[in-house]
Amino acid sequence: MEIKNKNIQLQDLGTKDYKDTWDYQEELFDAIIQIKRKNRNDNLSIETPNHFLFVEHPHVYTLGKSGDLNNLLLDEKQLVDKGITFHKINRGGDITYHGFGQIVGYPILDLDNFFNDIGKYMRSLEETIIRVLAEYGIKGERSKGETGVWLDVGTPFARKICALGVRSSRWVTMHGFALNANTNLGYFDHIIPCGIRGKAVTSMEVELGSTLNIEEVKSKILKHFTDVFEVNFVNDQVNI
Repeated sequence: MEIKNKNIQLQDLGTKDYKDTWDYQEELFDAIIQIKRKNRNDNLSIETPNHFLFVEHPHVYTLGKSGDLNNLLLDEKQLVDKGITFHKINRGGDITYHGFGQIVGYPILDLDNFFNDIGKYMRSLEETIIRVLAEYGIKGERSKGETGVWLDVGTPFARKICALGVRSSRWVTMHGFALNANTNLGYFDHIIPCGIRGKAVTSMEVELGSTLNIEEVKSKILKHFTDVFEVNFVNDQVNI
C-alpha cells in the first residue's frame, strides 16, 4: 500500500539571505528526490517528508527561468547603490521583489503525498491566500492567465497582492508565494512586476491603512493551508 505522508515540517527562518535560503530549499528538495529514486530503484516504500519554510528576505529581485531581464529597470551599479541583490533562479514566472515586511512561504512538498496536479497545487496556494485576506475584509481574486492573488480584477484598478512562482520535478515542489503584508511597495517601481505592464502592486497595509501583525498573518496562513491541503504541521525549528 502506497504511503501518503500528510505531515509537514514547519520552519520559520526569520530574516535570511535569499541565496542561503535557496540553497537550503535545494537541499531539502534534493533529499526528497533521492528518497523517491531509491524507492523506485529498490522497490521500497520509504516515507517522503514535506517541508514548509517561512522567511523574510532582505531586498532582492529574482528572475524566473523564462523571465525577461529587460523587466529589471536598474543596472548593476544602481542595484549596489540601493542595497538590492539580484538572482536568476529556477522557478517559473518572471521578475519579482522580496523584502522586509513581506511574508514568503516555501512549501517543499512531495505531491505524491497529496495530488498529482500542478495546476491544482497553484490554485490551492492561491485559495489559501484568498481565505487569509478574507479574514481581514480584503477580497482576493484570481486573474485569468495571471498567476497569483489580485484585487479588483477586471477593472482599471487591478493590483496584485501576492505573487506565486514554483519549480516542480518528479512531483516535488519548491519556491512558493510572497504575500505583501507591510511591504515597501516603492521597490516594485524598479521592475515590471511578473513582466505584466500596466497593473499595480499593493499590500495588506496599504489596503487596510494600518500595519499588520506579521505573526498573526502567518498563523492564519497555516490555518488555511491546513484546511485547503488537508495536512498537519509539525514544528521543526532548526538553525541553518
